[in-house]
Amino acid sequence: MRHFVYILRCRDGTFYTGYTVDIDKRCIKHNSGKGAKYTRSRLPVRLVYWMEFDTKPDAMKYEYEVKQLSRKEKIKLLRYSN
Repeated sequence: MRHFVYILRCRDGTFYTGYTVDIDKRCIKHNSGKGAKYTRSRLPVRLVYWMEFDTKPDAMKYEYEVKQLSRKEKIKLLRYSN
């Protein structure tokens, strides 16, 4: 099973970081208004970054690390990942 950590850019320019095993399905869920409470009022959202992991613990650890980053650091991460 694949595990993903992803970053969405919301309509208001903010970022949302999450975890999933099906990134396409999760993005559809966010944009349908059935995703995280944070994104519901900031639609549409756009997938701007993802990282794949072999194990859930590795993905969860990375999700936590990304969530600790400042906005400036997240922008830097996005810039260097492309």
